[in-house]
Amino acid sequence: MPRKSNTRAAQGSGSIRQRSDGTWEARFVVGHDSGTGKPIRKSIYAKTQKEVRQKLAQAVAAVDNKAYREPCKMTLGEWLDIWADTYLNGVKPRTSKIYRDDIRLHIKPYLAAIRLDELNTHTVQEFLNTLATKGKKTPMRDDCRKIIKKDGKTVYNFAPLSPKTVKNVHGVLHSALRQAVINKYIPMNPADGDFCTLPKIEKQEINPLDEPQIAAFLKAIQGNEYEDIFIVTLFTGMREGEVLGLTWDCVDFDHGILRINKQMQLHQEKGMNAYQLVPVKNSKNRTVTAAPFVMTQLRRHKISQAEQRLRAGALWQASNLVFTNAVGGHITKPTLYRSYKKVVASIGRPDARFHDLRHSYAVAAIRSGDDIKTVQGNLGHATAAFTLDVYGHVTDQMKQDSASRMEAFIKSVSGS
Repeated sequence: MPRKSNTRAAQGSGSIRQRSDGTWEARFVVGHDSGTGKPIRKSIYAKTQKEVRQKLAQAVAAVDNKAYREPCKMTLGEWLDIWADTYLNGVKPRTSKIYRDDIRLHIKPYLAAIRLDELNTHTVQEFLNTLATKGKKTPMRDDCRKIIKKDGKTVYNFAPLSPKTVKNVHGVLHSALRQAVINKYIPMNPADGDFCTLPKIEKQEINPLDEPQIAAFLKAIQGNEYEDIFIVTLFTGMREGEVLGLTWDCVDFDHGILRINKQMQLHQEKGMNAYQLVPVKNSKNRTVTAAPFVMTQLRRHKISQAEQRLRAGALWQASNLVFTNAVGGHITKPTLYRSYKKVVASIGRPDARFHDLRHSYAVAAIRSGDDIKTVQGNLGHATAAFTLDVYGHVTDQMKQDSASRMEAFIKSVSGS
């Protein structure tokens, strides 16, 4: 039977006692009042005596080491709002939106009400497991089936999130909790990678255009209004946002160099969509020495754009963009996508994504003899190891071709 709140402390437990509701309380001294000299006592609570003893030992040790701080009474949901408003100001608008959407759609429905200092690794792991197997509890996502039961009750059956999405959601939660540790709201990050197990991400196979398909693609885009964009992308490996954000001051005709230092990105805020130039991915500026064919195409494009500007007259928008619409404004990604999909469908590759032009460049460069470090730099990858991981199958094939050539050479000199 639970002890009353005014009963004696448990035997040998010092300042530990059981409360009238059955829970346990431990009181300890954190310091003394500077005016009266009286001890300042604090309480901690737990469901069991063993648990409260452990908490007491940790608290006393923290006091002894002058590391004790008041428990944070904020909920995780409150802290996520503060973190998003305070610490996401320096990231790209689209990145900020993605983080906020992950918080709103995935993290808050499960964890918002939990106190920040009571969130533990087990709870985080259960949360990640649920996302990977059951999806979400609330009808906020589009990938759900509404099921009307006989009694009129509506339930929602959600598809699990992909391993990549779960990893991204975990990354947002981890970043927010890391800042909470820095702010000394919590002693450790319960979402640390050493503690949590994430679903395995299956490596997706890339589907670049092969040589006959590239030849067919080049023939199919002749006369297309976006022909020059397709050519520059295919033979430089630029990302879609990078090629749409390329400006003339970054085109060095004298040295055949393109400076890639920004990208065109859609910024969505308060129901409004607006494209704007932002830093490139990971803010890694780079230069690409383009093939003379590409630079020749850009020279022709500049002349064509000048003629287009004359036709537009006062309607022309001086954006300095290399690739523009009829009045000098930016080209939207959906517009470019629709034109691209028509082209690839016409050559028998309706599955090809715009990003596959980038893959096609990388594979062609490696097969042409470029070393991995050069390809990494041109693509803007963080490391050569990442480039190898993505395109390693190409080098494997090259090794096999090399072995075959060596076999032919051996036979020619040995007479066998």
